[in-house]
Amino acid sequence: MSEIDLTLRGAEFEDAASLIDLLNQLGSETEFMSFDRFGMGLKPESLGRHLEAIAASDHQLLLVAEADGALVAVASIAADKDPRTYHIGEVGIGVLQEYWGLGLGSILLEELLDWAEVGEVLFRLELKVQVQNQRARHLYEKFGFATETIMSRGARGDQGEFLDVAFMSRLLH
Repeated sequence: MSEIDLTLRGAEFEDAASLIDLLNQLGSETEFMSFDRFGMGLKPESLGRHLEAIAASDHQLLLVAEADGALVAVASIAADKDPRTYHIGEVGIGVLQEYWGLGLGSILLEELLDWAEVGEVLFRLELKVQVQNQRARHLYEKFGFATETIMSRGARGDQGEFLDVAFMSRLLH
């Protein structure tokens, strides 16, 4: 697959069930995600309400990538409501394996960064990525994220083994 007809847009209430399916598939395809094949335990109705709240927020964003009528990737910036940390957004990206290597991660991350820069509400972006996920680490470094620390035993693999996790950040504005 070299060319895809891709639509990138903000997630909506109506995407909730498809987004849950996407997250479950992402969790089953790789142990790089922070959840496994059982997903995040979300119900469509509650996720739909959460998507509406994100859409109305000035410091949170959830994008979905759609190809051939199906969701194939998700990217987000999640931020806390606490006044002391309101300026910090946590970045997350997930792309179905079938779409790896096509530049979709770069497109999604660029959209997140553009949105964060224009908004002038967030001043710091953070993320956690497993050290073994070299492709993702390279992507984040390409867009200016730096590793602040390596968290030993920051995650567990599918077989129960401990995995190291890189804590990365990028300052904005």
